[in-house]
Amino acid sequence: MNDVLPAEALAERGLLDRVRATRSDVAARPRVLFVSHTGTMSGAELVLRDAVRPWPGSTAFLFEDGALTEALRDQGLEIRLARRRSALAGLRRDVSPLSALPVLGQLGALALEIARGARVCDVVYANSQKAFLLSAPAARAAGRPLIWHLHDILDSAHFGRAQRVLQVRLANLCAARVIVPSEAAARAFVEAGGRRSLIRVVPNGLDVDPVPCGAAALRAELGLPDGPLVGVFSRLAPWKGQDVLIDALATLPGLRCVVVGAPLFGEDAYAAHLRDLAARRGLSDRVLFLGQRDDVPRLMQAVDAVVHSSVDPEPFGRTLVEAMLVGVPVIATDAGASAEILDGGAAGTLVPPRRPDRLAAALSALFAAPDAFRARTALARERALSRYGADRMQRDLTDIILQVAGRA
Repeated sequence: MNDVLPAEALAERGLLDRVRATRSDVAARPRVLFVSHTGTMSGAELVLRDAVRPWPGSTAFLFEDGALTEALRDQGLEIRLARRRSALAGLRRDVSPLSALPVLGQLGALALEIARGARVCDVVYANSQKAFLLSAPAARAAGRPLIWHLHDILDSAHFGRAQRVLQVRLANLCAARVIVPSEAAARAFVEAGGRRSLIRVVPNGLDVDPVPCGAAALRAELGLPDGPLVGVFSRLAPWKGQDVLIDALATLPGLRCVVVGAPLFGEDAYAAHLRDLAARRGLSDRVLFLGQRDDVPRLMQAVDAVVHSSVDPEPFGRTLVEAMLVGVPVIATDAGASAEILDGGAAGTLVPPRRPDRLAAALSALFAAPDAFRARTALARERALSRYGADRMQRDLTDIILQVAGRA
């Protein structure tokens, strides 16, 4: 998954064939400027890493350096880094756009850099909300079509009203397409005032083929004893709801949990709160914080169930698909795209958000009759293989880019 695929392998998958079908010669191949506001590898950046595979020779413009830089360079992209660290780094999504006024000059300079890069490309592809806010005027100034890959739910739980209004108006004015990973994200965009005709739903895709590992060996490696064990795998952020799982564990004697993830975007206070909460609940010996890991599918094989406890709507839910592919039962809060991914509960267990009592009841039911969940888990794996593969996502995104480039 981390290796660059040779051209022959890509052709076999039909990806380069789709690109070549639109050109009469090599020079006519669309050039894409991929824009990202962060160099940190999180869900949206993992999607971008896989999305660029059919586009070696294109360019990535990054507001900051980081792990994403090498990941995209390894895929054959030319890397351009902003001349100075983005002033957007300190701007939160739930505040008024007026908070950007003190750094407006810096943001303007950054937009000009993007515009210069756009002029030598055919399509601008903004991979985040912050990247889109600066790419929209830049692409318009350069006369290039813009694709916004929206990885968020545009609702009041995630964004302030002024932010939503600004984003939607810019999208309606400047975007040729808005890509979202789920119908839940599409509905939120339209309800915020976005034009449905702009939307293309492309579920996130990923390849997970971990070497089978025995649960006993993995637990020994982690220093965990035998017994019921669950895991939560996501960045440490208040809306991810790890505290809800800790509250549920307090009512389930003997159940242990591994918490995998780190505070990636200034959420250190919440990470400290989780440790304090576990201590106050008397769970310090039953909750193990493993930090950020790059072997999540492997670690999932050590647990009896994966819990996805988000308290606000999820635009997608990558860890749900990872667990489904590994063959581990999933319990997730029914918010956002979780119900879509789990087929309304046929491929996993759905519980209301912010309800540790309901989460505890679902966990109790699972451990009381694990055999009853095997058919559901098998269905989940088949669903993930058929709907959420990286190949399918790459084909769909390639088609959109080619359509937009054809109108440039």
